[in-house]
Amino acid sequence: MSQKYLITYDLNKPGQNYSDLYDAIKKQGSSWIHPLESVWFVKSEKNAAQIRDALKGVVDPSDKVFVSVVTDWGSSNMKSLANWLNDVKASL
Repeated sequence: MSQKYLITYDLNKPGQNYSDLYDAIKKQGSSWIHPLESVWFVKSEKNAAQIRDALKGVVDPSDKVFVSVVTDWGSSNMKSLANWLNDVKASL
């Protein structure tokens, strides 16, 4: 069953290559949105640990990655995110 996941990260090493991480995040699910600098939401059939493990393969060991199922949310001034979350909710 698909879930909505929040993915956030801190890349600590200067000069990080974000394109590899972005590509890896996009591959984790069927739909995604990138509303804030270090925040993504992904609709995926995978569980949080599977997504985390896939992303650990493209970041440095000192980087931080957090993945969580989104069950309730609120936002302000983020219409595209609200629309995406509502669309995903309707498709689950």
